[in-house]
Amino acid sequence: MAYYGKCIDIVIEQLDKFKPEKDSPDQFLEAASSSLQALSPLKQAFVVEVLSGCLEYRKLLTIVVDAFYVRDGRLCLWADYSLFQVLCYLATFQLDELGFQLFCSIIRSRPIHKTCKFLRFFFNPLNLGSWIKDEWGLLYETTHVKENWIDPLLRWQPEVLELVDQLEGVSASQTTVSKTKAKVTEPKEFNLTTPRPRPIPAPEPVPTMAKPRQVPRSTFQEPKEKQQLQMIKRHNRLKAEELLLRANIEELRCAMPRTHREPLEQDCKKKQGPPARIRKTPRLTFYRPDHIPVKLNTAAILREGALYQRQVEKELQRVDKLVDGAGDFSEFLEWQKKMQAKDREEQLAAGECRRLQGKLSHEEAILARQTLAQENKQKADRKKEEEVMEESREMLQRNAEAAREEQRRRCELISQLRALETQPTRKGKLVDLTQIPGYGVEGEMSVVELRERLALLRETQQREEEEKRDQIIQGKRAKSQELLNTVERLSLCRKAMGRTAAMRWEQKKAQAATGAPSQDERVLELQRRIEERAVERRRRAAPLHVPAPRTVRRASRAQQEAQHWLELERSRERRLRALQRADSAIAPARRLEAA
Repeated sequence: MAYYGKCIDIVIEQLDKFKPEKDSPDQFLEAASSSLQALSPLKQAFVVEVLSGCLEYRKLLTIVVDAFYVRDGRLCLWADYSLFQVLCYLATFQLDELGFQLFCSIIRSRPIHKTCKFLRFFFNPLNLGSWIKDEWGLLYETTHVKENWIDPLLRWQPEVLELVDQLEGVSASQTTVSKTKAKVTEPKEFNLTTPRPRPIPAPEPVPTMAKPRQVPRSTFQEPKEKQQLQMIKRHNRLKAEELLLRANIEELRCAMPRTHREPLEQDCKKKQGPPARIRKTPRLTFYRPDHIPVKLNTAAILREGALYQRQVEKELQRVDKLVDGAGDFSEFLEWQKKMQAKDREEQLAAGECRRLQGKLSHEEAILARQTLAQENKQKADRKKEEEVMEESREMLQRNAEAAREEQRRRCELISQLRALETQPTRKGKLVDLTQIPGYGVEGEMSVVELRERLALLRETQQREEEEKRDQIIQGKRAKSQELLNTVERLSLCRKAMGRTAAMRWEQKKAQAATGAPSQDERVLELQRRIEERAVERRRRAAPLHVPAPRTVRRASRAQQEAQHWLELERSRERRLRALQRADSAIAPARRLEAA
């Protein structure tokens, strides 16, 4: 008992030193094992095994111990946290290996009151079958938790609770014996003077409050002006959205790009007849306030005149200095600007060189990774061929054995059939399927009638199934039509948004083109090398199917988005051309009707 008690003390001491946010479990275990060299081999092995298990399953143990402190162990000290972790680990993972007698000796070596309270909480069937299993199931598989941990604990539960009751009875008997042996102090009352009873004070009059006025209803209602403003605002917003959608759909032909074939088609249409009128789309007009004239006072006029006078005097002084022979700094300033622009270009070229060198190293790293992947693939192919050959050999052996077994079974079956053929046969009585048996049972019928009724019942069921199938198909068609209408409405909105996105993209391209740094020989050389590496990487990645880097995926995604918007624009152009052709075809008929 003392032997295992010392080992448990060492484990608790090491667990108190462990800090999860700072220490690594492996490094801490190595340091702890090096500090336990003075112990015997058996003690050292037991301590290291328990300590490593507590560190490995620390999350599971923490769930149980934290719940114990919240529910039944509110009066227990937090200094015993490691003790409860060790007890939980031994009961869950080492009880079958240690044996119940050794586990009892370890429990008796600890404080009885604390261990009994924790074991009664932990081995409670309600706790094990409900929240402990659910919480452990979040960290590990539920089947593994139930079969390997919960079921063994429930199997040991009667014996452990019997041990707890026994220990609690022993501790209670010891406390009663100690209480009877000790001398009990008998308290005596103090001889104090009894105070006189105080008179009951008269009740204070209850003050009467004046009845307050009721709060008017207008306090909780919004003013009519605010409601009217909100209605006007909502109406204007709906009107603006409608006009914007109509303007995007019925945009003028001059605002739409056209292909090379459209002028010829338009010329043909001009020869056939005058084009139909294009309805002008109302546009939203935003007014800005006019420039309001500022009325100047005397001080402002004098201040402005003094400013102009100082400028004139400064210009005259500069001219006088030039006449006297003073130098002009314009050439120096121009030279300084040129040098600054040159330095700026060199800095931009150096930055571009650094960026391209980084990109070149990135491409070389991708090529190295592809080479390594290709080598690994070749090794895996060779290994797979060896495994396939072994599997095919084993499969052939199994097939041969199965064929021999099947042949033997067939021979036995043939022999049995021949034995049955040699036996004499008895002539049975002929059965009339149209005859009613006549047992007197209600609803009695012949076999033929039963078959006919079953056939009619099957036909009825098939007809009902076909009707239900038709109803389901009609419902699906209605839903698909509704989805098509919704998609059409969404396409109209996306077209309107696509125009704005294309304009923003063109602006960004223009800004990027204007802000590009000047190219020199070093930058061009690095770009050429990067292109060569990229071509080689794509050539190698084609048979290997190596996933592209993140930058390439982003570029492909941006290209796909641009292609998507381009397709939307083309579909929009086709729709507008169809509407124009329809209007041009209907216009002559309208003119004839008007005439």
